Amino acid sequence: MTLGAMPFVPGLFANATTGVPPKRFIFVHKGNGLFPKVMVPPTLSEQEAEKEKRKEAFEVSLADHDLPTWMGALNEHKDEMTILQGLSGKMCTTGHHTWQSSLGVYKANERPSSIKWATVDFELAKLFPSPMEHIEFACFPNGGGNSRGNIEGIEKGFSARGPQQPNYAFGSPKVAMEELFKSVAGEKDSQVKYELERKVLEFVAENQAELGQGLQGIERSKIFNYADSVQSIRERNQRVEAMGDVIRKHLPELDEKYFAENLNTIDRQEGFVEILLSTLISGMTNVVAFTIDELGTTYTGVEDIENENINLHDVGHNKGVGRFAAEEVREKVRRHHMDALDGIVSRLKGVPEDGGTMFDNTMVMYFPDNGETHHSHGTEWPFIVMAGRNCQLDIAGKYIRLPKYGDEGHKTLGNWYTTILNAYGNAIPHYGAIDTGLTKYGIDQEGAIPQFLG
Repeated sequence: MTLGAMPFVPGLFANATTGVPPKRFIFVHKGNGLFPKVMVPPTLSEQEAEKEKRKEAFEVSLADHDLPTWMGALNEHKDEMTILQGLSGKMCTTGHHTWQSSLGVYKANERPSSIKWATVDFELAKLFPSPMEHIEFACFPNGGGNSRGNIEGIEKGFSARGPQQPNYAFGSPKVAMEELFKSVAGEKDSQVKYELERKVLEFVAENQAELGQGLQGIERSKIFNYADSVQSIRERNQRVEAMGDVIRKHLPELDEKYFAENLNTIDRQEGFVEILLSTLISGMTNVVAFTIDELGTTYTGVEDIENENINLHDVGHNKGVGRFAAEEVREKVRRHHMDALDGIVSRLKGVPEDGGTMFDNTMVMYFPDNGETHHSHGTEWPFIVMAGRNCQLDIAGKYIRLPKYGDEGHKTLGNWYTTILNAYGNAIPHYGAIDTGLTKYGIDQEGAIPQFLG
């Protein structure tokens, strides 16, 4: 993978008012669950291993321990790494598909009407505004889930802009390149197409608003939500046009293979990483959501079984692929995910910013879309967090196990996202829905996780 030359421009990423670089957030989530047992450092002491087995709260320094083998790509970043265990998310939709649940902390389904509020990534995007506000990429499932089989297009994603407002994700590097960078395209045909689209958006925004005047109730709400979305696209495009010179300097230079019709899954992920980095480094956005795979994603290009079409659902039911058992296939897939995380972190560490690097102001989170396993229950929701030195949380370089579900001090996804939002400027009392199943334990579910705030 290669990205175009990226000369440092002093103050390029700084907030126009304060001169301080913005904070950036990358949410990378996967399908088919993430077993808590595979997250555990193999070098824990006997006493620590017993606590882990009983899922009792403890923490250790990662500097004193080896990472699980599949995380090997992140060995050079252990000081900036956190393995976080013990969060629960039973207030979310669990099982196979969870839609906006893991980012919104509420029960969601394929209907937009189930979306209760903006997902946490959009809330963070409000704190650190950018021309594009938020960008989402997805290795969509071939069937089911959000894409309805249109894995190459633009479909409802796994984030949400607000109540009943799903976000839309780019399903292939090709379409992402065409749409994100069309305002700076050099080809005449592309420029003509862009000008036509701009006029169409102007017409639609005006006419949809007028149409909504004669409607009532939910139909009126739908029309005005649509009109607002179109208007926001127009405003976003205008902001991107204004920074055209900067974007041109950071256009991703993708190999032709990333535009192939039969793009394998690993190449699709690599192509998205390149575009993701370009949008962050150019300043187009400060927040990215990346569905690196979903339960219905048909995997191809996996090491040692490159020519196999891997069905993650079958793997979830312990069906092996070729000579490899299901757990070995899961590990191979996760290794590729760690290569992607290493690529993101290493690249951002190489971009100067404010006396340090861009990674100093970036937080990357890797976690399961649906909790702890294939048919998940939401009692555990493991996270890997990679965060630079200006991270506002006191978590770096640690393996942290929080109290298990039902134990005093247990924390949920809602507490975790509340912590992040509070640390970065949104003093919300609590983000997300409450797990009614925890009330019988007398656990206070609201608020941030105090020890993470330092």
